[in-house]
Amino acid sequence: MTPISPYKIPQHVLLTGATGYIGKRLIPALLKQGIRVTCLIRHPERGADIAKLGCDIMIADLATGAGIGRVPTDIDVAYFLVHAMNDAPKNLIEEESTIAHHFIAMLQQTAIEQIIYLSGLANHDNVSPHLKSRLAVETILNESGIPTTTLRSSIIIGSGSASFEIIRDLVEKLPIMLPPKWIRNRCQPISIVNVIEYLLGVIHHPKCYGQCFDIGGPDVLTFRSMLLKLAKFRGLRRWIVCIPLLSLRMSSLWLYFITSTNFSLSQYLVESMKEDSVCNNNAITGIVPISPIGFGAALKQTFSEIEDHSVLSSWRDSWHIAKQRKGLSNFIHVPTHGCFIDQYEVPITNPTAVIDKCWAIGGQNGWYFCHWLWQVRGFIDKCVGGVGLSRGRTHQTNIHTGDALDFWRVIYANKSEGRLLLFAEMKLPGDAWLEWKIQGENPPRLVQTATFRPNGIFGRLYWYAFYVVHFFMFKGLAKRIANP
Repeated sequence: MTPISPYKIPQHVLLTGATGYIGKRLIPALLKQGIRVTCLIRHPERGADIAKLGCDIMIADLATGAGIGRVPTDIDVAYFLVHAMNDAPKNLIEEESTIAHHFIAMLQQTAIEQIIYLSGLANHDNVSPHLKSRLAVETILNESGIPTTTLRSSIIIGSGSASFEIIRDLVEKLPIMLPPKWIRNRCQPISIVNVIEYLLGVIHHPKCYGQCFDIGGPDVLTFRSMLLKLAKFRGLRRWIVCIPLLSLRMSSLWLYFITSTNFSLSQYLVESMKEDSVCNNNAITGIVPISPIGFGAALKQTFSEIEDHSVLSSWRDSWHIAKQRKGLSNFIHVPTHGCFIDQYEVPITNPTAVIDKCWAIGGQNGWYFCHWLWQVRGFIDKCVGGVGLSRGRTHQTNIHTGDALDFWRVIYANKSEGRLLLFAEMKLPGDAWLEWKIQGENPPRLVQTATFRPNGIFGRLYWYAFYVVHFFMFKGLAKRIANP
């Protein structure tokens, strides 16, 4: 890792987007430099794991401005890594502009000397709505009077990156690909390691104040060649046949059904791929002394993390759009009134092994009993615009509050207590919870509880329509988990 800019070590850094893909990776890099870091997060429940690293936590919502008055006054550097793209707002530009204005209003109360903003490459006239929102934020930050450094990147190659996971899904799932014409456009992918190095290297650098830089790796590739290089790296033979007439919506749907991404994210990404995404302003290479690694080296590093189960962050960790405004705490107390409950108690002999099996459920490990039925449910969810089962999980054995787990969200996870609680993010006419607890001693028991709170008559019809399937699935699942 390249040392931080030698000009001036920041006293106190404010990090927004701390629970996001970039933010989670930037935290340890900043702390390693001995910098005090305050992480601004929207939901207090998501701060526990971050606080363990040695960060301070600030609870505020930049979308509404709630809590921004709590900002520490000695902040001298602030990272703007917030993105409303996963919220799928009706007007992305308006939403992100509001967030940026609240961000600036908050910083006016501090000793701020520099804002660092990670944006997207937009070196063409036909800019997508996603990139227009990024440019609108740039304008707001630059007009604030606070010295702002903007870094514009193309596709980021790293374990857990949304764009990387999409190209990986395409290559590993489809022997023959029928993509739209954007497959011929060029991009300049950059390793997540280099992104973090640039984010560190521009801190308090006098040549970076009030500047905008493009950042990218040394390789300029078409999306087609990038897919084929990844296929070769994975030892796979793949054929790509372009379909020029595929519309934007059809392209987005194609990505949505084939890959693990949600529809709104796939739509934004496809819109961004309509034009070349190549660096024009390479001045940063003469200012921050790092050596960007090539696409092949970035792939090697990325898959090494995946194979070692050392993925630090993932796009999956963002809250599902339908629930994220409410926060985790609204779902941690499972209701009973007006709910349908399916509960099973199974005697166990090895509580530790049972807990480990609960903590490994989903993702590549599957759902232990009739996994094909879970896959069918995931496919149905995709068909009605849900997240589907293909989202998987970030870690294969570790679970933290706030993590995504297929079409569930982890609400509570405490191994010492022997309790795991999931909340459904699939499309449902109501709310659903799935919980495992270890109770008793002679003998200990696994208690599995599925709770469904219906929303009106359609919710009740849904429960009765699938009652037999749920009875079969949940009973078999509890027995399989209880006998590891």
